[in-house]
Amino acid sequence: MVKVSVMLKRKPGMSAQEFHRYWKDVHGPLVLGVTELMRHFHKYVQSHAIDAGLSNTPGGSGQYDGVAELWADNLDEVKKAFAEPRYHEVIRPDEHKFLDLAKCSFVVTEEVPMKG
Repeated sequence: MVKVSVMLKRKPGMSAQEFHRYWKDVHGPLVLGVTELMRHFHKYVQSHAIDAGLSNTPGGSGQYDGVAELWADNLDEVKKAFAEPRYHEVIRPDEHKFLDLAKCSFVVTEEVPMKG
């Protein structure tokens, strides 16, 4: 099992409240509605940054507004998902409406459970 994690940064000029509302109420349902993309993933989770986060800790400067996570069986499924034409036709254009894509970070990982 692999996990895609995308650290998100909102568009300049967009308030945190606008960002979280759009991501949860517009973009999330849009992603879930593109079955050509979602058939490659088992799980999709949005983790929204909270204002009272650990901003005084190293690396906790609030540089990201949230993390999107998607789980797939393997790396090949992840590659197939993001090669889907409907991802490029529907999801990618919507990302430009609320994300500063140049400041977002994307990583595909394999989980190594340490507890639980």
